Amino acid sequence: MSLKSILRSTLYQTEKIAQRLRFASQSADLPVLLGISFPKSGTHLLDQILLGFSNVAPYAKRVHSFYAEYEGESGRKRSPEQAIAWLDSLRLRDVASAHLFARPEAVRRVCSPKFAPYFIFRDPRDVVVSHVFYVTDMEARHVHHEYYKSLPDFDARLNVSILGRPDFRAERSRSAASFDYAQDDVQDDFPDIAGRFAPYLDWLNQPEVLTIHFEDLIHARAATLTRIMDHLLSRIPLRATRELILDSLETSINPKKSPTFRSGKTGEWKKHFTDEHKKIFKDVAGDLLVKLGYEQNNDW
Repeated sequence: MSLKSILRSTLYQTEKIAQRLRFASQSADLPVLLGISFPKSGTHLLDQILLGFSNVAPYAKRVHSFYAEYEGESGRKRSPEQAIAWLDSLRLRDVASAHLFARPEAVRRVCSPKFAPYFIFRDPRDVVVSHVFYVTDMEARHVHHEYYKSLPDFDARLNVSILGRPDFRAERSRSAASFDYAQDDVQDDFPDIAGRFAPYLDWLNQPEVLTIHFEDLIHARAATLTRIMDHLLSRIPLRATRELILDSLETSINPKKSPTFRSGKTGEWKKHFTDEHKKIFKDVAGDLLVKLGYEQNNDW
């Protein structure tokens, strides 16, 4: 562990102790607040809201750690065992964040009394638009950045975000062979949008997990924050009024502190999708939008 990591861990634990002393009358047996998100679906927004509980209870004042199924710069897929080890590393009163697949063993861990889990997702059409902006303009270290920059225009990049890059592993494998990289360092295929959502879908089937549409935090914020509050209160009472808790969650939201929050708008896909984009999206996504509650059928 690096010196920076040691210092960060020490600061985090010190703050947790200070929070425990600040709320000494509150039970310390508070579950881990776990924000699970599909990428480009409001991860930082949910983090901020969950950290709002630290104003009314002995929760950590910063996110303990973030876990992603893929390493950002190399694109290498992490093993299921790494996800379980990360979940097991979390302690009561932690606040944590993850792009976490709903594998059976992870589901068993998360749907236990140790966790108060939340799953946020967004209209996949807005996700693919946001993905283009993020990979092309905001994250130069992203594994797909150079490829997206090489494409002629936004429309071509949006095609890739919808369809994925099924040949990507083969290309990376050739590069690995040329430069003597280990094959384990080569990313798996970059699937189409339905394939990318598929490993997360089983979170929708778990009653212990509160599902949140990103759009509801924009258009029905008060009601959605109430649901977020009640999801925790159904597990353990807090020594604060409902009004104070809701105010703490609301005031914790600060989009300017989110490095990937662009506009906070919804339905932006309508500005960018051509008829061709609609066709290829429908071809690969199937009934994904219906499953997620964004459409009644495929006639949109």
